[in-house]
Amino acid sequence: MRSAVIDEGKPIFQQIAEQIENEIIAGSLPEESQVPSTNEFAAFHRINPATAGKGVGMLVDDGILYKKRGIGMFVSTGAREQLLAKRRESFRDDFVLPLISEAKKLGLSPAELIHLITQEGEAS
Repeated sequence: MRSAVIDEGKPIFQQIAEQIENEIIAGSLPEESQVPSTNEFAAFHRINPATAGKGVGMLVDDGILYKKRGIGMFVSTGAREQLLAKRRESFRDDFVLPLISEAKKLGLSPAELIHLITQEGEAS
């Protein structure tokens, strides 16, 4: 389990869920692997087990994790692709659409915008 900095502006249970999601996307929690228990998350982050359980529960509700009775929580088959699709959609909504809107306001053509993005991508 990777150490995560607690973000005061976001509920802890949501941060627990995002931490698990990030580990699934990165491949450190592959499909069908067992995730740490809510008690392990609670001890690691020094939080109430119910709070950790709420974060894990969100992922169960979304189909990212599933429970094997008496054994623990596991990463669902297809979870990584599901998370990538969700994150791509959020990326489009949060970054790409506002970028296109601002480019239009500045009178930048799609070709000019692509050139700027390509140029910055190559520079970094």
